Amino acid sequence: MRTAEFFAMHPVFSLDEAAKALAPPGGRSGTVERLKHYLEKRQLKLVTRRIYAVVSPGLKADQFRPDPFLIAAAVRPDSVFSHHSALELLGAAHSIWNQCTVYTGKRRRRLQLEGATILFLEHPFSMREGTSGNLATQRIERRGRLLEVTTPERTLVEGFRRPALAGGLEELVRSAGGFPTLDLDLLEAVLRRYDMAYLWAAVGWFLERFRQSLHIPDEVIRWMEQRRPRSPQYLERKSRGGMFVPKWNLILPKALSRLGEPDEP
Repeated sequence: MRTAEFFAMHPVFSLDEAAKALAPPGGRSGTVERLKHYLEKRQLKLVTRRIYAVVSPGLKADQFRPDPFLIAAAVRPDSVFSHHSALELLGAAHSIWNQCTVYTGKRRRRLQLEGATILFLEHPFSMREGTSGNLATQRIERRGRLLEVTTPERTLVEGFRRPALAGGLEELVRSAGGFPTLDLDLLEAVLRRYDMAYLWAAVGWFLERFRQSLHIPDEVIRWMEQRRPRSPQYLERKSRGGMFVPKWNLILPKALSRLGEPDEP
């Protein structure tokens, strides 16, 4: 493959990808020398060790900010984007966030970029499907690269499980409230995997708030209500005060009381 063609198809890439695709004389060392040439011409930018980004036309290399999603996928090809990153890729995020969150099979410390951070997490044991991959993921195209991301159902549950990674509860609810639909069978499967009463309650409360737009049957709400915690629990674990919702035995931040469908109190 010609270098220009490779750059056009790979706006962010690893040294391994370049060596495999370009196959210059000298193999890997020959690839390094070729990339050095483009680094010197300021057409490439070294993002981190062995990860390069193609500088967009009209921009200077020191002003160029590569896509953190593509960087994460180049650093860890097995990345599964989660939490707020999943909301963004699914087109539902209410706001842009400066942290990219991914699950990966290999431990790695967080990567600090210019204006963004990539946080690498271990796959939750509950979501592993053995050798067949992970439960409740899908693929989304971004600038020519297929990225694996948690589905809306799993993103919702895991957002309630770790709200800080989803940008906070208000951001999560505002964003997830824009999902066009939810697969209720898949949602149940994810909830059963985690098997935590407060997650059943949190998701039940959410479905009740958006039952019309998401077309949620009343029996689903009643069924989830039966799985609520036996005693009141804070949805934000370290918070104090808030709004008590007796039906779900949850104490929620007051900011959530104004979120939901127009006919909701």
